[in-house]
Amino acid sequence: MKKVFVKTNNVKRFVTMMNNLQNRAEGVPGMGLVYGDPGLGKTQAINWWALKNDALLIRCTQLMTPKWLLCEILDEMGEIQSTRTSECFNQVIRNLIMNPQVLIIDEIDYLTVETKAVETLRDIHDKTNVPIVLVGMTNANSRLKRYKHLYDRISEIIKFEPFSKEDIKIIINELSEIKMSECAIKSIYSNTNRFRQIVKIINKAEQLAKSNGLITIDEVLIKEVLNNETDNIEDN
Repeated sequence: MKKVFVKTNNVKRFVTMMNNLQNRAEGVPGMGLVYGDPGLGKTQAINWWALKNDALLIRCTQLMTPKWLLCEILDEMGEIQSTRTSECFNQVIRNLIMNPQVLIIDEIDYLTVETKAVETLRDIHDKTNVPIVLVGMTNANSRLKRYKHLYDRISEIIKFEPFSKEDIKIIINELSEIKMSECAIKSIYSNTNRFRQIVKIINKAEQLAKSNGLITIDEVLIKEVLNNETDNIEDN
């Protein structure tokens, strides 16, 4: 299987959103929100964009406090954290003013139960004016609405939608080293809409095709892979 990053429709919308935040007009707030069901490529998209654009990428965890969040940001910056929360906050502000970087906060859902932590992001945005992108699950949008002052600063929102048939065709054609028939692609589309699952199917289909000397992956082989996946799930 090829090691390439696939630009689905969701990814293209995400890139447009990031460009809008970076090139927004004076006075337009610079916070963005990306949310949606798991398995639609949000993590892959933010990892790819962060690496390509030297952004700061932080992943929240349960019980994360403001100090913990600030320490994670400073660690991503390569800075040594102070023992005092106020000094950690000032370090973050100074660094972002001197060296502006986009700040991406993944798993924002965890912070929606900690008022001080989520409001710390609003303070960072207000003092530095750097774009801050929040990434979460399906309910992230409704949960963040509880924080009115923060939500008012979100000027760009996109929801990652389920893959279209064309998306899945693009994913397969760009990742698979062995050509798949249209019927095989249709079979995958009819049975799954999760990126990781699609990748697993491609990988197993390629292994079967290579072991049997096949130059094309057809619907019969895909159904065999899908049946094996179902059996594995039932066995577990």
